[in-house]
Amino acid sequence: MPSLWRIVCTALFASLAAAPLLGQSLTPSAQPAPLPPPVAQPRSYSVHRASNPVEIDGKINEAEWKDSVWTDDFVDIEGSRKPTPRFRTRARMLWDDRYLYIAAELEEPDVKASITRHDAVIFRDNDFEVFLKPVAEQEGYFEFEMNALNTGWDLYLNKPYRFGGHADNSFELEGLKTAVAIHGSLNHPDDTDKGWTVEIAIPWTAFLSRQPVPPPHVGTDWRINFSRVEWKTGQPKEDNWVWSPQGVVNMHVPERWGYLHFEN
Repeated sequence: MPSLWRIVCTALFASLAAAPLLGQSLTPSAQPAPLPPPVAQPRSYSVHRASNPVEIDGKINEAEWKDSVWTDDFVDIEGSRKPTPRFRTRARMLWDDRYLYIAAELEEPDVKASITRHDAVIFRDNDFEVFLKPVAEQEGYFEFEMNALNTGWDLYLNKPYRFGGHADNSFELEGLKTAVAIHGSLNHPDDTDKGWTVEIAIPWTAFLSRQPVPPPHVGTDWRINFSRVEWKTGQPKEDNWVWSPQGVVNMHVPERWGYLHFEN
């Protein structure tokens, strides 16, 4: 069965009646269970300014990406206590006066996707996910998921689920740009693919309908993490591979995300 936080998230959108229950604050008698201890220090990434705006076509071959470096390869969400992921995943980032640029490379011998409806539960497909907490003083944070068909799902969480938070599926990252490039074929299991790559451009203004997020400057720090959901045939539970390990099968622990440092 899928992990607990994914069951909660799916149930939220399966029934309107469930939404008020999931959004209620926890009473003192229903405090969340303590988390297991962290498995590592949060990772960090120094994001540099792009020399020019990045063309969002999914290919990651623009000259501007030479100003960035790849992250460490993704690991299991629980860290080194679990096996190394079967397929390599890594990301890189840039920024300029208008956008945060994110690129990711997902090794995948059988690229597949089926979901075409915006704001559907994308993690039912193999997917790539971004989690952003721009303002440390705010409880809320943002999530974006996409599959190999370039179908997206953007969410605002007012606080983590374990503290009675709920997901706002009406939130849209206004001005968001995304693209996917397939290195092989899509939905053809009889051949062997290399994988798929994504490019994302998130405008600094995209958050303002939910939070007053000022554009970053040199020296600004955000919290960020990336997740990849991978389903294996015959395995009922999905794999969760992340950049900065959470130590628990739950991405909604922003205090365990990595750090994004904005630099020139």
